[in-house]
Amino acid sequence: MTGLADPVSSAGSTGTVRIDPLAAAHPGRWEDPHVVVCHIDRAAVPVRLAAARPPERVTEHFEVHRPGDRLLVLHRLRPDELDDDIAGLIAGELSGLVTSAGDFERIFTGIVRSTISDPITAWSTFYANSLAVLRDPRAPADPGAPPESSLAAFAPVHERALAELRGRTVLDVGTCFGFLPLRLAQEGFEVIATDHTPGTMALLGAVAARRGEAVRPVVADARALPAAARSVDTVTAVHLLEHLPATETAVVLDEMLRVARRRVVVAVPYEDVPEPVYGHVRTFDHAALHALGERTGRPYTVADDHGGWLVVDVG
Repeated sequence: MTGLADPVSSAGSTGTVRIDPLAAAHPGRWEDPHVVVCHIDRAAVPVRLAAARPPERVTEHFEVHRPGDRLLVLHRLRPDELDDDIAGLIAGELSGLVTSAGDFERIFTGIVRSTISDPITAWSTFYANSLAVLRDPRAPADPGAPPESSLAAFAPVHERALAELRGRTVLDVGTCFGFLPLRLAQEGFEVIATDHTPGTMALLGAVAARRGEAVRPVVADARALPAAARSVDTVTAVHLLEHLPATETAVVLDEMLRVARRRVVVAVPYEDVPEPVYGHVRTFDHAALHALGERTGRPYTVADDHGGWLVVDVG
């Protein structure tokens, strides 16, 4: 799942890109010093940007220009197409043109904001569409598709996470957009969602309020969670650790163990190499999760199910 900041470290140590997903923008256009995104049917595309030279790439969903130092991305996505699968469109159709996580997140934000003018309505539409697919995928994911590839592929990860919870209070670490906390709130859990990016947490808070969901978003460093020892039944980190340098993994896991009263649940993708466009910096396999479990000195299980799972029983 994507998020609105440089996700090199969701623990908060190295992230440098800061995107305000709710900032004012021109109708049909979103821009910053690096990227301009325009909806072809809703914005007057800046002629000075698009007319200077032929497009660098034309795909099913995008037309890309590079006037000067900025990337210009044109699209015609509809409101009903605004969901987290935009990430797959960008990664697949703009491969080679978009090589940094920062530009990836800028284009992602620009697509949502240029499709619907009102920021809260735009993002509420995005959340509603994404959560609907996560609950009931429109079509099964391709066999063997990694969870990061689509919402349909990620849906089983949410179902497994729900099944692993113990108790009624949950703290989700590195929550990104907060899809899992919103789902848990719908199921009656008391949920705290943490992430190191203020923009994403402000967005989650605004959307949760619009939806009437009782999720408490908190800006937090995963290495120093703002919660008392043994204060939450279950602490989760779903597709977080692959964003962290190996030196920070143990620190974050220790914090989760400190806060959890009953259980810690960790999910990671299995990749041959880290996917940089998603901000991944390391890979995991079954053996690596076992090593983490052994290190805790507590009862644990490791499972392979749409990626890897480490579940540690605290008490």
